[in-house]
Amino acid sequence: MIFIDNRQKAIEVEEELYDKIKEIIDYGLKEEGVNPPYEVSVILIDNDEIRNINRETRKVDNATDVLSFPMLEYPEGMVFKDVYSNYKFDDTYLDEGRLVIGDIAISLERAKEQSIEYGHSFLREVLYLTVHSVLHLMGYDHMEEADKKKMRVREEEILNKFGIDR
Repeated sequence: MIFIDNRQKAIEVEEELYDKIKEIIDYGLKEEGVNPPYEVSVILIDNDEIRNINRETRKVDNATDVLSFPMLEYPEGMVFKDVYSNYKFDDTYLDEGRLVIGDIAISLERAKEQSIEYGHSFLREVLYLTVHSVLHLMGYDHMEEADKKKMRVREEEILNKFGIDR
């Protein structure tokens, strides 16, 4: 189950955006080996709200495009399919029978700015940020060069299935 809460007012959001976000999250999670029913929450916010969340959670006082809050833990360098592919989830991880994957916060205001800056569509930018965040929920990171390459390859593989170039 994917919950989307649009908390911002600056960017008009069409129903297609919600559908595409859900579709790409579902596809990305299945590609990463998530088999049980799952739960992901997405909030669509503005630059001020994401700046506040960034300051409170990461002690970074500036707006960013997307934040990810995974509910699962991963050993260094490992991702969901490495750790949980054969794992029997219990009530520690389940909410009403669904595996709680985590939360995603996307600044639509920043996504709009970046779509203009990079010369592609707003939809493409939001979907890229969604995939990027989903992979963070799956344990991917981009702090080390080798991890960054691994994450970029997965982003491109998922986005290409939707006809989206990086």
